[in-house]
Amino acid sequence: MSSATSGSPHHRRSRIRHALSAALAAAAVLVTTACSGTTGGRKDGATAFEITDATPAAAGTVDSFTWSIFAEPTTIDYAYSFDYPPNQILANVCESLLRWNPDLTTSPNLASSYTNPTPTTWVYQIRPGVRFHDGTTLTADDVVASLRRNLDPETASVWANPFRNVKSVDRTGPMEVTVTLARPDSTFNKYLAASPGTVESAATLAKSGKNYGNPQTGVNCTGPFSFGSWTSGQSLTLKRFDDYWNPALKAKSGEVKFVFLADATTRVNAFQSGEVDGGWMVPPNAYSQLRDTRAGTLYFGRNTTVADEVVANLKGPLGDARVRQALLMAIDREGIVKAGAGGVGQVADSLVTDNLWNEAPAATRDAILKELPKYPYDPAKAKALAAEAGVNGQKVVIATSPLDSQTTIITQAVAQAATAIGLKPQIDSVSAEKYTTLFTDPAAREGIDLFLTFWYTSITDPLDMYGSLQTGAFSNYGNWSDPAFDKAVDKGVASYDPVDHTAANAEAQRIAMRELPWLPLYTQPVSVFLGKRITGVQPSIAYLYYPWAAEIGAKG
Repeated sequence: MSSATSGSPHHRRSRIRHALSAALAAAAVLVTTACSGTTGGRKDGATAFEITDATPAAAGTVDSFTWSIFAEPTTIDYAYSFDYPPNQILANVCESLLRWNPDLTTSPNLASSYTNPTPTTWVYQIRPGVRFHDGTTLTADDVVASLRRNLDPETASVWANPFRNVKSVDRTGPMEVTVTLARPDSTFNKYLAASPGTVESAATLAKSGKNYGNPQTGVNCTGPFSFGSWTSGQSLTLKRFDDYWNPALKAKSGEVKFVFLADATTRVNAFQSGEVDGGWMVPPNAYSQLRDTRAGTLYFGRNTTVADEVVANLKGPLGDARVRQALLMAIDREGIVKAGAGGVGQVADSLVTDNLWNEAPAATRDAILKELPKYPYDPAKAKALAAEAGVNGQKVVIATSPLDSQTTIITQAVAQAATAIGLKPQIDSVSAEKYTTLFTDPAAREGIDLFLTFWYTSITDPLDMYGSLQTGAFSNYGNWSDPAFDKAVDKGVASYDPVDHTAANAEAQRIAMRELPWLPLYTQPVSVFLGKRITGVQPSIAYLYYPWAAEIGAKG
């Protein structure tokens, strides 16, 4: 998400939720990261793996299928949904004005078309003939009510930040909505393909009030599935919506049952036994086991996530960029991929994945990726650089939590690297709940020098990450500040021209990778397991906003 310098609750809550999603994903062991293209070859010693754009198309319909999910959502209200559990459900029930596709492109959805007549005006033509699940017809008033919730401080939407430059959302025709911005914002329209663009019935919002999205009330949207039932602590069921407007995405299953299975071993056993038909975010330590099973097939797909070590304290020895550079060079990131990520992944050269540059001209994109500072594994060179910066046995505290083997392996590798460059690491292991507060409470970060996050983007734009590191941004956990970086991000936000936008993003990336406010570790593809009964899904991080379950049907 882009930056917010305001400390108001309106902005702070949107930053908090982004942090929480990253922390909760880590806590679940189910974090995956990025690759683009159709295959993933060996890079920095990683195991070869294949990226699948689409599994075989369904040969027919199924009455129902079951899907494992690592945690129960606290709500399915789109204004508070910024994590894997609620979003992978809502993606099939509620729809946005635009659609983020599995190939990470954006296309019209509930808005049949849109224009940008001035740098501060976006005009959306609302698709006619669309029905909500209660049978009422979509209107411009529903769109206005839905978008305005993100502007209302009383709502305290986790998606407030994408609306930070919005002055007004108005009905300007029978089926037309106009958004007026206070200043040009090149990211605003892109966010309308994710949860910020969600459209709910205005009548439902008014009737449900604060009960909207809870287990008793559910939601009333326009997607290929409607809300069925929610048994707290056990499962949530969706039902096919037969009056769905888009024939291409009409659900092939009569029902989807999401079962909440918090334990990773339990999920894997459920795949093997056929108790559940599939699930996203397969535990990496089960990759080899599920590759060989006869119970189904393990697939990998596009992602936009990077595993990072956050530098939370710039007043200690890590305040010197040379020490941060030395630490990154001393971390055996290739070893982490092999031991912690099941050998499936790539050492990260940046804080964003390569596929976020897909909209840039090809020649420019290649140049941007080649010009990045590289930090190959070189403990001897790293120790010399650290000594030059004055490292001589200073203590650094690395926060972690006994969440999973992947987190443990990463923490140990970072500690070993700190020792290798002359620092004295101290591992501070805390509960999962306390670990989450590192992302939400500055006081919890007192005395902490480093902690792990898995950071994904919700749009195909590097600004979704780099805006998070601007001066004053809530997710700028170490309070890093660089005027040139801030200027580059501001220029990128204000630039609609692809060349200028890309150039500004590239400048922000160069500075971030030189200064290393966060240390990029590695990326992995999205993982998904499909049991032998079903097929049809398109493996991609877009499953958080795209109606992936509608494409799942019977195997031939």
